[in-house]
Amino acid sequence: MALPTKATGIQAQLRELGIEREIIHFHEGVHTAKAAAAALGIDVGAIANSLIFWMADAPLLVMTSGRHRVDTAALAAELGEGPIERATPQQVRAATGQVIGGVAPLGHPAPIRTVVDVALRDYPLLSAAAGTPDTVFMLSYDELLRITDGEERVVGE
Repeated sequence: MALPTKATGIQAQLRELGIEREIIHFHEGVHTAKAAAAALGIDVGAIANSLIFWMADAPLLVMTSGRHRVDTAALAAELGEGPIERATPQQVRAATGQVIGGVAPLGHPAPIRTVVDVALRDYPLLSAAAGTPDTVFMLSYDELLRITDGEERVVGE
């Protein structure tokens, strides 16, 4: 089965950045971090969830470990730019060109400010969405920081 077009684009962009990774296609999909971790045989904490929030009239991508939730109040206080709210499905698609559940850390129409959960440092390899809800790729924490130009932060407990 061929990769979805979005995933093929993510793979090409990764290659341009010097990261050669296979895109893993789940033919039946995985809809939670726990399901993805089980399918990949990794700890749920190694799932780098891509969550889009809205802050100061702009999208904010938070790459968080699957082992916890984002504490939006604490993160907003740390960033000091106003409240952080969950983006609507329409805002997610407009900001990323992708749908909720499949947002990759790259491949967006324009750069998005990105915060990377320091809890992800605990894992040698991470899994991130590849532009669709049924595709992922593996990468290191340092690679995630590099491809997103991400800010390292504590985002949850």
